[in-house]
Amino acid sequence: MIRTLRFFNRFVFKIILVFLFVILFPTFILSLAFNMESTSVVKKSVRENTIQIAKQTADSLSFIFKSGSDTSDFIFSSTDIQNAVLNINKNEVEKQGQIFQYMNSILNQVVYSNSFIENVYVWKEGDSDWAGSIFSPYMYNTSMYKLIRVRASDQEWIKEAKQKNGDLVWQELQYDRLIGGGENTDLILPIGRVLKNYQDMKRIGYIQVNLNGRSILNVLEQIQLGKTGKFFVVDSKGKIMIHPNLHLINKRVENKNLLNRIMENDLSEFEYTLKGISYYGVKQQLSNGWKIVGTVPVQEITGPLERLQTFIFLSSGFLAMLSIGIGLLMVRRITKPINQLTLDMQKVKNGDLTVRTNVRSKDEIGLLSQQFNSMLQEIEQLVDQVKEEQDEKLQAKLRAVMHRIHPHFLLNTLNMLWWFIKSDDKDRASLCLKALIRLLDSHMGKSGVMITFKEELDFLKKYIAILEMRYERTILLELDVDSEAMELVIPRMLLQPLVENAIFHGIVPKESNGLIKIQVLTRGDYTEFIVSDNGLGIGEEKIKILSQPEIAIAKGEMGIGLLHIYDTLRFYYAGSSKWMITSTLGKGTTVRILLGNPFAFNSQEGKRKA
Repeated sequence: MIRTLRFFNRFVFKIILVFLFVILFPTFILSLAFNMESTSVVKKSVRENTIQIAKQTADSLSFIFKSGSDTSDFIFSSTDIQNAVLNINKNEVEKQGQIFQYMNSILNQVVYSNSFIENVYVWKEGDSDWAGSIFSPYMYNTSMYKLIRVRASDQEWIKEAKQKNGDLVWQELQYDRLIGGGENTDLILPIGRVLKNYQDMKRIGYIQVNLNGRSILNVLEQIQLGKTGKFFVVDSKGKIMIHPNLHLINKRVENKNLLNRIMENDLSEFEYTLKGISYYGVKQQLSNGWKIVGTVPVQEITGPLERLQTFIFLSSGFLAMLSIGIGLLMVRRITKPINQLTLDMQKVKNGDLTVRTNVRSKDEIGLLSQQFNSMLQEIEQLVDQVKEEQDEKLQAKLRAVMHRIHPHFLLNTLNMLWWFIKSDDKDRASLCLKALIRLLDSHMGKSGVMITFKEELDFLKKYIAILEMRYERTILLELDVDSEAMELVIPRMLLQPLVENAIFHGIVPKESNGLIKIQVLTRGDYTEFIVSDNGLGIGEEKIKILSQPEIAIAKGEMGIGLLHIYDTLRFYYAGSSKWMITSTLGKGTTVRILLGNPFAFNSQEGKRKA
């Protein structure tokens, strides 16, 4: 496997590819012409023709459906029919006969005026759960109508019609159950709805307009889609409503791939797989919200094209083998210097920049060898230069991290001073300004990014004095530090954000005096700094967020103080530091910072480099 991969990366393989390209170029042109022509054939014979047929069929079915819905609307809006339904069984026999004769005349006129209407039924709303007194132009007897009793709860379409309260209920293709059963009965597509009294809008009956099912099937069966392709109609949920195979009606499309393609409203053509066979399909929307779908095996469309493509592939394979043989014969003599140059490059890859190749040929390979030796010499010089520049760049980043916290600290202090002046509290303003001057003079005016812990502690004491003045309360600073720890070298203002957060977020909101405790513990090569307070504490959700600094920064959940500490640890102690925050609501918060040896720093040299 490794040898095979190496072969594909060799120069000889590239030369062979050149021969393959030169020899197979005519074949490529032929294949391209074939693909373009086959694509054109598919577009013309399948996409344009099939989509157009589907649109025409959809228009034909929509016209038939429209005739049914228009008939239903006419009956639904006829006040004469409403009055006839309301008055049936309420008048004398003679008047009832007149009503029946009138209803029969209207329904006959409706049926005979439209060749797509098979028949029309109108039910009168019965007592309890029953419907009776059906009107139909085909039901002739002495009283011109037929009395039946139908349990409405047994009729699914009646349940749906009640819910839709006047909207149409489209049913699947079926045999007319009201005039018998079996194969000799009429095939219909029923459209149902409730009948209302326009005066009080109460339900008084039901309307069922039956479209001629044979006419609908004839529309589908006249469509030619390949040799075995077929069209069928589904509703908005993928249930088959019309199909030449009547056994599939009222069943959901079984193939999930086909069902998903049908439900995708933005595609008028699609492909799917059924039992390992690829199918091509088209679909169009009908006027009632259904879809007409046509499918045909792709093989029936692309069979001749695939046979031509197979011939081209076989020819290409023969020419490819011929090209490989010629390539192997011609490149054998040029691979030796290339192999030597490759070995030398591998040594450079392993880190040996002192390698110099000894290929001395007069051709392009020899020129490449000379350029390789010259490049290595320049790389050695650039490596030294980049190393020096990276060191300077890193130092600039470290200084930027420290300087970012200074404006934040000064802003808070100057804001307090401004409030003192605005409140005309000159004495406190004077004291605050003096404390700030002492603070800046003793610490922030010094150069360097690294200071001793003793200097950081001196800064914290002066800073706490300013905050005591700002919030008018006593803040005790308790230390647990040995004398050796005072000389530890740490980044400037590493602990200040922790003290500030403890006072501002923990102690001040508690409205009482506070306590801040700082401990320094030495553990081998690591030093642990512990800053605790007796403030309000932090909730568990906030602790979880702060325990994942990258996510907290991305979501904007980390303040400038903790962000300063995070960047300081990342720049100074990459891979040798960590922090942990624990807290108890009402009792306080503890922050632990564990530091290893900072890179390139010690007590004296670190200050000088910073």
